[in-house]
Amino acid sequence: MVDWVLHVDMDQFIAAVEVLRRPELAGRPVIVGGRGDPTERAVVSTASYEARAFGIGSGMPLKVAARKAPDDAVFLPVDHEAYAMASGEVMAALRALPDVVLEVVGWDECFLGVATNDPEAVARSAQAAVLDATELHCSVGIGDNKVRAKIATEFGKPRGFFRLTADNWFEIMGEKPTRDLWGVGPKVQKRLAAHGIATVRELADADERTLVTEFGPRMGVWYHGLGSGIGPRTVDDTPWVARSHSRETTYQQNLKTSDQVEAAIRELAAQAFEDCAAEERPVVRAHLKVRYAPFETRTIGRKLPGPTTDREEFVTAAVALGATLDPDREIRLLGVRAEMTMSDDADDAERTPVRGRI
Repeated sequence: MVDWVLHVDMDQFIAAVEVLRRPELAGRPVIVGGRGDPTERAVVSTASYEARAFGIGSGMPLKVAARKAPDDAVFLPVDHEAYAMASGEVMAALRALPDVVLEVVGWDECFLGVATNDPEAVARSAQAAVLDATELHCSVGIGDNKVRAKIATEFGKPRGFFRLTADNWFEIMGEKPTRDLWGVGPKVQKRLAAHGIATVRELADADERTLVTEFGPRMGVWYHGLGSGIGPRTVDDTPWVARSHSRETTYQQNLKTSDQVEAAIRELAAQAFEDCAAEERPVVRAHLKVRYAPFETRTIGRKLPGPTTDREEFVTAAVALGATLDPDREIRLLGVRAEMTMSDDADDAERTPVRGRI
């Protein structure tokens, strides 16, 4: 028996849940985001494959999506409760598979750990179990660690599966751009390119000392290993423990005055703090996210003097971060995140510097 990691990723999950509820939408471009009104400020949560064919994707402003969308496109509001319920049904079906360890990493994805000589058979069983329980389809990546399994899923989409291991890593990934690696965004890709590193193989062959100088001792080593597909292998079914709670709002009208900004930060900070208080966990750090008009985003943080269960102390810290913002720029989005203390035994699974627990 060989130990395998399988990454199960639901196909166009949110859009698929909506189409199940409204079968008449099957085959039409479906865009889910905000309150479903493309004239309002909000972003796309997900787009069906039919919508993606027009260049519409997650994170895109709804107004931009509306310009790209065909006449028969349908815009729908986000329904968190429906997606959470469907997610629970998916995970229950997978958890019932024999001899697997399941680690949930999101609404629509998880890892399965299994010892088998036929991982493709397990992948087919996982897909059948999900389809039977929910009428939803998924794709499965098969790997010898979590990084390779996660990346493999993209080659299996939609409704398929794909195996990616040390044996075929460079054959499949070697000439791909570094952006195709999980955790490498456009900014990191640009920084790598400045050192003449454009492909996955070039990253694997790069001088680790150069990467450490560019990204630091932790991230430099991580990115270097990522070029060879190196990553954690352990699938852990320990329930995930949140490290923070956040609240954010996109404003339909830009915030223009310091009084408006402070009032908004106070409201968001109080909400985030109450989410932490509900878990009876002290807060240790405040983070503020701001998106200036038209679309420039910054995030700043500050460690509190000590762990606190005093709401006003946290709110005051968040407001102090707000005082550092540019008073001459209009603001379209604000977010406040409250980082909490963690118990010594909480969530001791292997972590990556890029994506946290995977």
